[in-house]
Order: sequence, then structure tokens, then C-alpha cells
Amino acid sequence: MGSGLVDFPIRKKSSAILPDNNPSGKIAYSRHRRRANADRSKDMTLAIIGTGNMAKGLAKVFSRAGNAVVFGSRDPSEAASVARGFGDTVAAASIPEAVAKADMVFLAVPYDAVAAVVKAAGSLAGKIVVDLTNPMKADFSGLAIGFSTSAAEEIARLAPQAKVVKGFNTLFASVLQNGGEVAGTPATVLLAGDDADAVAEVGALVNSAGLKAIVAGPLAASRNIEAVAALNIGLGYGQGKGTDIAPTWVGI
Repeated sequence: MGSGLVDFPIRKKSSAILPDNNPSGKIAYSRHRRRANADRSKDMTLAIIGTGNMAKGLAKVFSRAGNAVVFGSRDPSEAASVARGFGDTVAAASIPEAVAKADMVFLAVPYDAVAAVVKAAGSLAGKIVVDLTNPMKADFSGLAIGFSTSAAEEIARLAPQAKVVKGFNTLFASVLQNGGEVAGTPATVLLAGDDADAVAEVGALVNSAGLKAIVAGPLAASRNIEAVAALNIGLGYGQGKGTDIAPTWVGI
């Protein structure tokens, strides 16, 4: 796998997953529940589309939790080069090959590249697709779209048969590459989606990887989550706070 071979183990996901947060947000996060989730979600195969810093950060936290991970790229040789940095825990493939064998697909690419990636992916019918993108303006001064739609909602229109879930977009890559922690505390991953089972499954994966999932609502709540991400980017870059920061909510 680390050698960049396309053949990677296909592992079956469990049907018994304990969400750390239901859509109402009233199930408390706990270590024992995270351990239970780890036992149930570690056999998933995850396709990460992209080879940049966010993709590498995701690969680190997910492979450490025992999941099979494959980088998908339009340039499989580039993906193989990145995969080699993870030893034998991560594979590489073309985008359609990675998607076809995965239980869950992560879009770790710029928003402007999403349409081309969805087209290259082939069938996404029934797949859980996690959208990491933020539709920022070219100068990062704010969001290019919002209020009446979001990046996640636009992706759902591009892939209507997929189960799109927003997530991970409020975190800097450095947080993921630090194992998903900020100042020794598990980072919060805000989730939104219209398919409750898909959201719960992503939430269980998040928690099993050592982070903390909070369900923000249906996919339309991505408009709020993307605004939180824009604020975080503004604080990190515009206000010079750095990238070892992340938003969270106390009491949830």
C-alpha cells in the first residue's frame, strides 16, 4: 500500500455504530463511547480525494485509528508518492478506483476543483461523501457563496445520489497533522447532512479517530459551518493567530 499499489484491502463497515451526538446534540461525548466507535468503524475503507495538506492530515488520523485509507488522484503516481510517506498504512489509486472500493469518500480538494472531481469519480450513488471545502474568495477575505446556499449543497446537486455530509472544513491541516488535537484537547468537527444515518456514521468515525463530532443540523446548516470556517481562517491568517487553533463549543 505504501508502495502505491492500487490493490488495497476492502474492509466491510459494521452496521452497529454508536453516534456520539444525535441530531439534537443531546448525547454527551465520552471516551467509552469513542472506544466503542473505534471497535465498530476501524474496518472501513476511506477514499481521500486529494494529496494536499488536508488530505495528509486526514490520512494520519484515520490510518492511526485502524482504517484502510487510499488517496485518490487524477495523477496516481503523485498519490503513490504521498502514500509512501505513510509506510504500509495508506494506498493510492486513480479517483474512480478509489471511490469504487471505498465505504466513505472525502473531498479534500479546493472548492473550485469539486465539479471536475465529481465528474471523474464515476458513480457516487449510495456513497457517503464528506465535503471539506470552503468556497472562499480568491483573496480569502470571505466566502464567495453563502446565505442561500453552501459548497456542500452545491456538491449535493452535482451528486444527487450521494449522501453528502459537511465536515472537517473548520480545521486547519496542521491540527489534523497534530493528531486532531489543539492544546492537548480533541478538536471539534462540525457535521451537517440530510441523511441522519450518514451523519451518524461520519460522527462515529470522527470520534473513533480521537476527535469530537457535533451535529449542527441538516445540510443547509453548512452555510453556518462554512461561515465559522471563514472566521477561523480570518483569525488564523488575517489576525495572525496561526493555524494551531480551532472552533469548539463548551458544554456540548
